[in-house]
Amino acid sequence: MNRKLATAVGVALLVALAGCSGLVGSTGSPGVDAGDEPTLDRNIEVVADGEATAEPDRATIRVAVTATGNDSAAVRDELSAGDEELRAALTDWGIDEDDIRTDQYDVRESYETRDNPDLTRYQGVHRYAIALDDVEAVGEVIDVAVGAGADEVQRIEFGLSEEREREVREAAIENAMANAEDDATVLASSSGLELAGAYSVSTANAGVTPYRVSDAAMMAETEGGDAGAATGIETGDVSVQVSVNVVYAAEQA
Repeated sequence: MNRKLATAVGVALLVALAGCSGLVGSTGSPGVDAGDEPTLDRNIEVVADGEATAEPDRATIRVAVTATGNDSAAVRDELSAGDEELRAALTDWGIDEDDIRTDQYDVRESYETRDNPDLTRYQGVHRYAIALDDVEAVGEVIDVAVGAGADEVQRIEFGLSEEREREVREAAIENAMANAEDDATVLASSSGLELAGAYSVSTANAGVTPYRVSDAAMMAETEGGDAGAATGIETGDVSVQVSVNVVYAAEQA
């Protein structure tokens, strides 16, 4: 038994007897009457998935500057000072200002002191998303950010540039089409038919799964514990998934 047949999702076999009206919901070419649409005596419809992976060429680092105090204005001032210091350090390193964006900004009363006015405390957080084209520099940029006052390194996400993503998506589509033909061939053979070419093809449910590193602060503390040591971050492949729907014409074997 072909393993792809065992795992295929949404595979359907449609066998239409001669004289039937063809595919439900199909549309003809502009200017062609419905009565002139081609019909299939027999057809096999397959839904198949394809995937392709690649090494990342983009990275996004999320770091945060935090502050606490008895006065909300003082907390905002501390966050503002931290913002200036962090941005200056990152731009001096070589990151474009447009690649440093605010991901979250929040100042609020601490949950622990809301019911006790005499102990009111405020907590503030300013989180940044830092975009990089050089994935090898992620560890160095983390060190720069932490050295400039970032209190948390929350997450690192490795992805693909638009051009690279298109290339990987094309490979995923090719893999999906190969899987579809394999499934359709097995279905045809099991039904006493043979394929006579693709009749219609469409794609759906395309997606990208980046490689994520969570709790990066703990990793940095573990791997870069020695004074002056650079933080090392391990990367992983990014995957692109595509689903195809293919209708094959079939004939008696």
